[in-house]
Amino acid sequence: MAEATTHEFRAEVRKVLNILTNSLYTNREIFLRELISNASDALDKLRFRTNRGEKTTVDKPLEIRISLDKDNKKLTISDTGLGMTKDELAENLGTIARSGSEHFLNDLASEETTDGKADASNIIGRFGVGFYSVFMVADSVKVTSRPAFAADGQNQAYTWQSDGLGTFTLEPSEETEPERGTKIEVHLKDDASEFLEKYRIDAVIRKHSAFVPFPVFVDGEQVNTQPALWREPKTSISKEQYANFFKSLTYESKDPLDVQHISVDVPVQFQALLFIPDSAQDFFGQEQELWGLDLYTRRVLIQHNNKDLLPEYLAFMKGVVDVEDLPLNISRETLQENVLLRKIQQVLVKQTLTKLEKMAKDDVEQYEHFWRLHGRIFKLSYRDYANHDRICALMRFNSSAMPDTEAGKEALTSLDAYMERAPEQQKTFWYVAAPNREAARLNPHMEMFRNKGIEVLYLLDPIDEFLMESIGKYKDWDFKPAETAADDALKDFADKEENKQEAAPPLSDEDSTTFNSLLDHIKEILGDRVKEVRISHRLADSPAVLVSPDGMTSSMEKFMRVMQKNDTLPVRNLELNRDHPLLRNMLRIFKACPTDPFLKDMTETLFDACLLLDGYIKDPQQVASRTRSLLERSASLYTEVRKF
Repeated sequence: MAEATTHEFRAEVRKVLNILTNSLYTNREIFLRELISNASDALDKLRFRTNRGEKTTVDKPLEIRISLDKDNKKLTISDTGLGMTKDELAENLGTIARSGSEHFLNDLASEETTDGKADASNIIGRFGVGFYSVFMVADSVKVTSRPAFAADGQNQAYTWQSDGLGTFTLEPSEETEPERGTKIEVHLKDDASEFLEKYRIDAVIRKHSAFVPFPVFVDGEQVNTQPALWREPKTSISKEQYANFFKSLTYESKDPLDVQHISVDVPVQFQALLFIPDSAQDFFGQEQELWGLDLYTRRVLIQHNNKDLLPEYLAFMKGVVDVEDLPLNISRETLQENVLLRKIQQVLVKQTLTKLEKMAKDDVEQYEHFWRLHGRIFKLSYRDYANHDRICALMRFNSSAMPDTEAGKEALTSLDAYMERAPEQQKTFWYVAAPNREAARLNPHMEMFRNKGIEVLYLLDPIDEFLMESIGKYKDWDFKPAETAADDALKDFADKEENKQEAAPPLSDEDSTTFNSLLDHIKEILGDRVKEVRISHRLADSPAVLVSPDGMTSSMEKFMRVMQKNDTLPVRNLELNRDHPLLRNMLRIFKACPTDPFLKDMTETLFDACLLLDGYIKDPQQVASRTRSLLERSASLYTEVRKF
């Protein structure tokens, strides 16, 4: 038997080996993923050659086995794959990124399989770079390999051994194992004893290598029992299998609402299995960063929660994407570039929007259920200008035309349905923002639209106004807030007979003049708190309303003030309904005694009510005190009138 020979690593290996083993990988468990990937690579190569008719030296099942020896602090991983010769051991394990895979792919490029295409899609790993990650956990590594295809009848096994510090030895092996393939014995460092525990190894395999196409045994028990469902034909997979896969992937207890099984050859070859969960995601809370798809390359997990595969507005989606040829950096933990991922994202977005469009058309109830679960996240799509019209068509809102239902389950309408119900001459989507449906219905700015029978969209989510402003137009229709509608905005629409109210008697010329003086007096009372006090032409049931002088809605203005940490009250225009009984009574008081203090209290309380409707109350104690005083005087007058 020939003696062992000692070799120095090539210069480039010595320079980077320390980086590879100490700082390149952020998670030490990655070494096991790399070793399993290399073993799977060797098995794939063997299977390819045997499928071409080549005969191996020994018949063995294609498998990967891991054994743990706590007493000797040794982890052993072996495969029954292609194996390596003496020269291949020295070449592949002595040079960074010198894997047989690269040469194998080049040789294969000029060959064809039975279907006329070269097929190397299942070769994974770059044996050489990933292999050295083992020195993160190992004091020394011993690799024994026996080639599966004997050259000149010789299939002598050789052993490569190194401590990763600069040299390696190579000698013939006297061991009978492996009969075919490669066996790697890892002598673990003291601080890596966790990898001698079966539960720890099982967990790493299930996380990173659960879908390699060969059985992986740990101490005789197969760990990777879950098939890579996305690589199976769609027609062969049952609804129950999809549901079980989804639950094992996400730990959800409910079946998914829907599933997409995607297989694409161009512009990028990949397969994907995407799910829409049947439960809401806390995307704007604690789960804000817990989204993204699991990215695989040839069934090996590369990145968990990859956020480049989907835009943020599809963050509710769960699933996996398996790419056939993905450029990785030297550690395989992060990607060199995301050009391919952007192409994949475009395909996934296109197919997901198509899926949602079909759901909205074929099953309205299911789509509305989807919208209530995930619509708030989907609204972030207002930034996807490339799919503007498709996204607008998928949006859903509550509106004044929808029937009353319990809170949280408001009836929904699409923009297209809104357009179908609108009068022929209408070309504007009108909307009002409010915290709930009842608040929207009672908004004073709604009165003009209610009288005209014009439907108004209710924006019940804080993001909705940003959505409307960003969308801009849909099918040449503008989006405008009802709050900023001009007096003549609805002049072309007649009042609905059922909404007409008995008009208050018109004011005489003298009273009209006096009312103008009352407006001046109210402005004097409120001072700089209002910019202008004027007669309103938008109110029917309410006595007063505050209107922005610059076209900004009250809810948007409130949001901006919070962002700017500005707690001052906004200065707005106060519009008064001179036909309202309250204003007519204030006019009577003003005519009788312009300096009556009760008139001042009424003005302040009326202004308080307007601020309250807009969500502004800076001094609630003063408001409560003023309201209590008015109630006392009103109750006293009431008892006198009624002779109680």
